[in-house]
Amino acid sequence: MQSSNRSASGQSPDRTIELKTSREIDILRAAGRLAASVLNKVLGEIHPGVSTMRLDMIAEKEIRSLGAAPAFLGYHGFPATLCVSINNELVHGVPRPDRIIREGDIVTVDLGVIHKGFYGDTAATVGAGNISAEAQRLLRVTKDSLDKAIASIAPGSRLGDMGWAVQKTAEAAGFSVVRDYVGHGIGRKLHEDPAVPNFGRPSTGVRLVPGMVIAIEPMINAGSFKVKTLSDGWTVVTEDGKLCAHFEHMVAVTETGCEVLTVI
Repeated sequence: MQSSNRSASGQSPDRTIELKTSREIDILRAAGRLAASVLNKVLGEIHPGVSTMRLDMIAEKEIRSLGAAPAFLGYHGFPATLCVSINNELVHGVPRPDRIIREGDIVTVDLGVIHKGFYGDTAATVGAGNISAEAQRLLRVTKDSLDKAIASIAPGSRLGDMGWAVQKTAEAAGFSVVRDYVGHGIGRKLHEDPAVPNFGRPSTGVRLVPGMVIAIEPMINAGSFKVKTLSDGWTVVTEDGKLCAHFEHMVAVTETGCEVLTVI
């Protein structure tokens, strides 16, 4: 689940950023792997004809069977385990029994878990059946922008380096980067400092140091970067109605670079 944009990429070092101990990172790694395992299971159930509520039921059952708890259920009043967003829906789509996935849709699943008091958070966008060439390109570029952001993390790097890696990749492909929602720190809380924008300038922003754990989550639109929230108070859509995509990994900053925690 995304954080609103609390900061620009030029933010200065923030003393509220909580560095994690090796023991805490061990727990966060376990939480990340649980989240990744559930996400993979849910993604495998996406096909034309399935309802978004069905996906939500699968996710909640799987999370609880693994001894964890759903992180999003009840968070600021959110009514479900998953955020399931389709086509021009960017984030925070609320699962419903009458929301049926169709052939050619692209579907974003965002989920979180709570494990031993720590959070795991991950997301991905996939196609249902045969999707258009433009949708395929959007998914490929968005995933590539996440990979480039992760690859930019090195000793002495800053948040602006990551943001620029995403922005450069997306804009070079003719896409735009959402400004209103950003990644975030994560640990005992789902959303912690620092804010992690998907845009920025190299060599600016908070310096990344070992012990920081962040959720990097590019949100890329096929058209304008502008978005709006629907009348349900949750679902965020592109203003121009064009497609959008979203991928997310949790990452621990290390002495030599980083470790992706949401892998299995």
